[in-house]
Parts: sequence; structure tokens; C-alpha cells
Amino acid sequence: MGRQAFQRQFKAFPSWIPAFPAWMAAIVLCLASLIAGDSAAQQVDRGPVTNLPLPRYVSLKAAEGNARRGPSLSHRIDWIYKRRSLPLQVTAEFGHWRRVRDRDGAGGWVHYSLLSGVRTVLIEKDMAQLRSKPSEDAPVVAQAEAGVVARLGECTQSWCRVTAGGERGWIPKASIWGVDPGEVRE
Repeated sequence: MGRQAFQRQFKAFPSWIPAFPAWMAAIVLCLASLIAGDSAAQQVDRGPVTNLPLPRYVSLKAAEGNARRGPSLSHRIDWIYKRRSLPLQVTAEFGHWRRVRDRDGAGGWVHYSLLSGVRTVLIEKDMAQLRSKPSEDAPVVAQAEAGVVARLGECTQSWCRVTAGGERGWIPKASIWGVDPGEVRE
């Protein structure tokens, strides 16, 4: 590539670069991008099919769903999820299939039609207290047993608002599974 072609391709570069041969300028630009940080590495991984972030949380839409060893009906079934609205984490995509895992790390490939984008969480702490506001000082409005599936509402840095069994309240993120620690939802 000649110097003029290189200069046309890279419009914004320091004025001292044209004094270098094209291959040296390319090295300088590559090093500058490494020093500044590769923007592709800083971006969230995206699924090749949906272009949605990976990993991400979803819920089981059906009352029963098979988790297979691979992304097709010909693969063996490893798990059968039998709980509607169970939160799952999508870790990969292939065609109409999503690789998911549950809170215990078990999972497999599930057909996308069995999954919903509705966010739910699993209460992990037994007799977790739901509070009227996101504060330890707020009054307790309800308690939830470990294993309860609740619908996820808004989240601050350390609290989430959940709804389960007709009750609604704020719960610490440390007491639930199905939301990332730094995730904020409005």
C-alpha cells in the first residue's frame, strides 16, 4: 500500500506520521490503539444470532423444558426443567437454540421458543425480608422462603424490587439469583 493510499484510508492521524514509511505508520497506529485500549475488548460480548448481550438472564416460558447436550433435537436430554418462570442465564446461541445454565451451574441447549425475556429471580436466602424501600431501616412488608421465584422489577446497585405471591418489596441482591451484582434496572 502506498503512502497516499494509506493516508486516505486513515484521515485522522498525527501530522508527524507522513514522515514515516507506510508500514511504520501502521505500527504506530496499532500501538496507539493498544495503549488506548481496544474498544472491541471493552464491549459486551454479543450473541451471533440475536445480537443481545451474553451472558444474559431469561426465564422459562413453558411449564417444562428439555436441556439438551447440543443444539438440536437429535442430542440427548440432560435436564428437564419443570418450573415455569425459572430464571436461567443464556451463555451461548446457535440458530434457534440457546445454551442456558441455572443457579447451580447445570444446564444445556434449550430451544428459544421455551424461553421468555421476562426477568425473574430465585430467592436464595431462607425467610428473606422484603422491605418497603431499598434500605435496611425500611419496614418489612413480607418474607419469602428460599426457592421462591419472583418477578424482577427495578434494581439499584445493591437492592432489587421483586413481586411474588401478591407481595411486592425490596430485597438485597445478595439474597437472590438472576441479576448481576452491578446491574441497575429502572
